[in-house]
This record gives sequence, structure tokens and C-alpha cells, in this order.
Amino acid sequence: MADAHTFSDRYRQGMLTRRSVLGDSHVDRAQSSATPFDEPFQELITEAAWGNVWSRPTWTKRERSMVTIALLAALGHDEEVAMHVRATANTGASRADIGEALLHVAIYAGVPAANRAIKIAKHVFEEMDAGKAA
Repeated sequence: MADAHTFSDRYRQGMLTRRSVLGDSHVDRAQSSATPFDEPFQELITEAAWGNVWSRPTWTKRERSMVTIALLAALGHDEEVAMHVRATANTGASRADIGEALLHVAIYAGVPAANRAIKIAKHVFEEMDAGKAA
């Protein structure tokens, strides 16, 4: 990726927020696997999603986390659901919060979407619990 000094303030804020939500190891993996093909995409999501939306002060990270999980579940983006369920360890969204968000998905986006996301969340919780026990 380009030298850090060439990035905008919005990008730099986005990277701070992205790291605080997803964790350094996740972001480091994404950054280290970036190629010239997907570097522009990594820069876009860091600046737009993390620097513009997730960094806004109007909602807490907990609130954004719940909304994000619900939207991703409704759209059937399973890998992203799992990633954002893992991120709740950093956002303050509880398992009960995720359950409530997925109840909304069931009503407003459909039971199959919520059912799939609940299975994903349960699997991620099992992984997280096993990691704590180790």
C-alpha cells in the first residue's frame, strides 16, 4: 500500500477505528495480503466505511455493531456476519444484543436469513469461548 504519509486524515481515522473494532491481527492480515489489484478496495473501505461511517460520533460502536450484523445477516453475507460477531469483543455488543438484532432480521428480512445468521453466531461464540478456555 502507499506510504502512510500519503493517506488522508479520513483514512488515518478509519484505520484507527478499523483496528479498534476488528483488532490489529485481522487488519494486519488484510493489509499484508493486499495486492496491487485490491489495494484500492482496502483504501476505499478504510476511508469510507471506517473513516466516514464507523468513526461518526452519533452512534456508539456497540450500536453500529448491532446494525451492521443485522444488515449483513439480512443480505446473506455470511463471512462478514462472522467477522462482525467476532468484533463484538471490541465493540461492547453483547450476545443478547446480537440475538435482539437477529430477531429484527427474522421479522424484517425473513426467518431463513436470521436462522442462517444465528447458526453462524453460535459457531463464532463456540470458537470465541474455546479461545478463552485455551
